[in-house]
Amino acid sequence: MKVTIEEGCIGCGACEAICEAVFHVEDLVSVDEANIAGNEDAVKEAAEGCPVSVIVVEE
Repeated sequence: MKVTIEEGCIGCGACEAICEAVFHVEDLVSVDEANIAGNEDAVKEAAEGCPVSVIVVEE
C-alpha cells in the first residue's frame, strides 16, 4: 500500500486522530511509511475521513 498527501492539506489532525501510527500533523501531515503495514484499515478510514480529500491510498 502506498499513501501520499496531495496539495491542499489543512492540518486539521483528523487523520492523526484515526491512525496516529501512520499520520503525524505539525503544520501539514506527514506519513510514516514504515508503520503502514498492519494499519491498512485505519489508513483507509483516515483517507475517507479527510475533510479535504487529500489522502491518496494506492493498493
